[in-house]
Amino acid sequence: MAQNLLVDPSAPIPRPEWVDAINAEGRMWADAGMLADMVPLSLGSLLDAAFRETGLRDMGDPDWEEPLTVLINALETEAELNLMGRLATRSELLLFIRNRLKLIDLVRRNPEIRNQQIDAPIIITGLPRTGTSILQEVLHQDPRLRTPLFWEIYFMGESAISGGQDQVARALGDRVARQWIRMTPQIQTMHETAGDIPAEDASVWNYSFVSDAIMSFYQIPSYHAWVNACPPELIYKYHRLALQALQWRAPKRRWFGKTLYHLGCLPKLFDAYPDARVIHTHRDPLRSMASITNLLRTFYWSRSDQDFDNPGFEEIMVGEATARRLEQVMAWRDTGAVPDAQIIDSRYQDLVEDPARAAKHIYDGLGMSFDAEDAERVRHYLAYKPKHKFGAHQYRAMSADQVARNRPHFKRYQDRYNVPDEA
Repeated sequence: MAQNLLVDPSAPIPRPEWVDAINAEGRMWADAGMLADMVPLSLGSLLDAAFRETGLRDMGDPDWEEPLTVLINALETEAELNLMGRLATRSELLLFIRNRLKLIDLVRRNPEIRNQQIDAPIIITGLPRTGTSILQEVLHQDPRLRTPLFWEIYFMGESAISGGQDQVARALGDRVARQWIRMTPQIQTMHETAGDIPAEDASVWNYSFVSDAIMSFYQIPSYHAWVNACPPELIYKYHRLALQALQWRAPKRRWFGKTLYHLGCLPKLFDAYPDARVIHTHRDPLRSMASITNLLRTFYWSRSDQDFDNPGFEEIMVGEATARRLEQVMAWRDTGAVPDAQIIDSRYQDLVEDPARAAKHIYDGLGMSFDAEDAERVRHYLAYKPKHKFGAHQYRAMSADQVARNRPHFKRYQDRYNVPDEA
């Protein structure tokens, strides 16, 4: 479906020579029926390895077992992982299990962690490629605010125990990020990756094994369906626990984060955090759809030789389905299903044209001061990090016919938020 829209299968994404060489060796072992034994992804193998490494065995509440089992089965039967894909996947699953073991053990030994208050968290959400990442990075410059960093979500136990000061874990997290870029350099042009930059909220709860961050790296429809049907309460249970643990020994600051997942679950988000403030980012959905398709294709290509063709993300890549998602948010706000006064709208165009003014609008909505020093901090950061810092993100834009067919779906949305056409 998405493949017919925005991906050209005759032009595969190039890989570094060393990755091609490893995958060629992997195909030889796969032909001999031995690849799965060389890099096992079975539940027993993963648990045994994590138990040995940590010396821990308590995984906490049993709500982890079904999603992890569904995930592993999907990886083996649907993902078509190459050798690099299997190596990366096993490594990351072990990190997620390790995180869970260490976090559960930490909370068991220090039950006061669960008493940590997460006050008025700031949640950035919107369609992908609508300015959520740059907005998260801008807010990250404010010393009053805090967001989970990439290294912290991969080494959560170490970060929680040290109050975010474990330099060894920080270096290891940066090494994980750099390895992603070594495997697939194109990712850096689309989404800057490093150990000390803000992480997606969806990655924060990877240790629950229910995450659209995990979904983003694999074409595994059965797991996608399981996650999409999962009660959001489970997601927010583990989101809260992670923030409580990370806050426990660190100076208390106001939390903020961002991910697409929140957009489709706003009523449950506000159930979990009644005093939350949500920043809803807005940009031409046709530009968002084209860009995110190529980003996901690149993520998938880093682990599998099958090209992008995944209906699991149609709600952000097919016009009618994407429009339904946006109009659902409008309906929730209009009917009072979510507190409209706690939602701040932020247009991508405003952030690009006058970032300090756009930031002040957001801070006003958050009830936070924003003075000349704050404005200068925003301008300085964006000057240091210009657009296309690592090269331009090249992707296949919609054709004129595709634009004509999809544009009408978004008329109500674009009229309501005054979102200009970009495609």
